[in-house]
Amino acid sequence: MNNPAIPEIEVAELAAALDEGAVLLDVRTIEEVEEARVPGIVHIPLDELEGRLVDVPEVSPVYVICRSGARSMGACSILVAAGRDVVNVSGGTLAWIESGRSVDAGPVRG
Repeated sequence: MNNPAIPEIEVAELAAALDEGAVLLDVRTIEEVEEARVPGIVHIPLDELEGRLVDVPEVSPVYVICRSGARSMGACSILVAAGRDVVNVSGGTLAWIESGRSVDAGPVRG
């Protein structure tokens, strides 16, 4: 499922990018996102992404995350087809949690 045209980063690199103001798009279901998420995400479920491309912030690149990295790679493919610059987060939210970094939970604002 790995696409060599789509760059991937590890969660340590993501943390540094977020510290610099990067935008992180989480494409998991609302239930998954409410359970645990990287702080500050933009949430658009994968099954809604094609119809909500206008809701993806106009930044370059957009970092994309899911549970483990598979759905986010699919989302990256959709975004690349729409002309966007993307980076997939390898290992996803599971890797973020396993790294001991902070997470948010509960309803997503916005």
